[in-house]
Amino acid sequence: MNKQKRVLVLSNMYPGAKSSTFGIFVKNQVQALREHGAKVDVVAVSDPDMNKPNVLKKYLKWAAETMFSFLFKGRRYDVVHAHYVFPTGMLALLFKKWFKTRMVVTAHGGDINRMAKKSERIKQWTAKILEEADHVITVGHDLYREIHEKYHIPEEKLSVINMGVNLEVFQPHEVSEARQVLGIKVGERPIVFVGNIIREKGILDLLEAYKILKKEQENLSLYLIGNPKLESFKLEVEEYIRQHQLTDVHLSPAVPQAEVAIWMSAADVFVLPSHMEGFGLVAVEAMACGTPVVGARVGGLQTLLENDHGVLVEAEDPNSLARGIRKVIENEDYRKQLIKAGRKRALENDQELLIEKVFEIYENKVIEDEKK
Repeated sequence: MNKQKRVLVLSNMYPGAKSSTFGIFVKNQVQALREHGAKVDVVAVSDPDMNKPNVLKKYLKWAAETMFSFLFKGRRYDVVHAHYVFPTGMLALLFKKWFKTRMVVTAHGGDINRMAKKSERIKQWTAKILEEADHVITVGHDLYREIHEKYHIPEEKLSVINMGVNLEVFQPHEVSEARQVLGIKVGERPIVFVGNIIREKGILDLLEAYKILKKEQENLSLYLIGNPKLESFKLEVEEYIRQHQLTDVHLSPAVPQAEVAIWMSAADVFVLPSHMEGFGLVAVEAMACGTPVVGARVGGLQTLLENDHGVLVEAEDPNSLARGIRKVIENEDYRKQLIKAGRKRALENDQELLIEKVFEIYENKVIEDEKK
């Protein structure tokens, strides 16, 4: 297989000066592509700030940078790979229409489950981009089915390939050592969340569930690791913590992936109570670190955690979430079962295996087994 492809990656999420974790999964894939021989250029939005005055500015800058690549480098690319259907796919269409560049789009979930539902116009653009793409990658099976059934994209143009977990970074650390490094007290039982501090991640549901559990077990603590997109929501979270006197809840900014692996290893349980989730890669990363996962029954998490690879709970239901966490922290045998099954699941989603499938898409080879 010829891997000397010239690829342009377009993304509305990518790490930059303001956040080293914003769209880190896209950067990880770019690095893996380069390590396997592809020549990859990236034009992306690297500012996570979603306050209205900033949004227009950053997207105009992104569009201008894309036009520069289009005018001066457009003919060079074999593939243009858009992450997120809308708006990224609109920019990718320029290269396909003008230079006949092979166009691959990765749908991550929010683009279909949230963005496409904002207006009829965006839904129409989403449909056009999916139809025009030479191939559409989805990060989860539910997303695959939705795009196939609601947008009528034929199966031969669709594949399920998640972003993959870097097993060199995400691996188990000895629990007591990890907790010592992080300053977690002996006897403390930490619950950990890693992700954007936004409402859609179920942060308020988690706080409510923690409030229930804290009445039962004094030694519990909760660590929320991530950056807010909106300052107003961060203030809402802080007010909830103050109002309910949840003194053992700790808000920490996003940290590099190597440190994320330490946090995950230190946790008694990793929790992902999202209201929607395309795949839930962060849950696989926790599994790779040997940590049991409790996640909401949404999107890709339903498949990822089924059959006791993790604990599935009802979305937007703090009581169900509390029951799921309680099930893990009170049953040591069940914990061990989850850890073993979770590690196996992580190995199935090794980034090194999945990047080969991305190259097959670039080479126009349909992947049948991933659709089942």
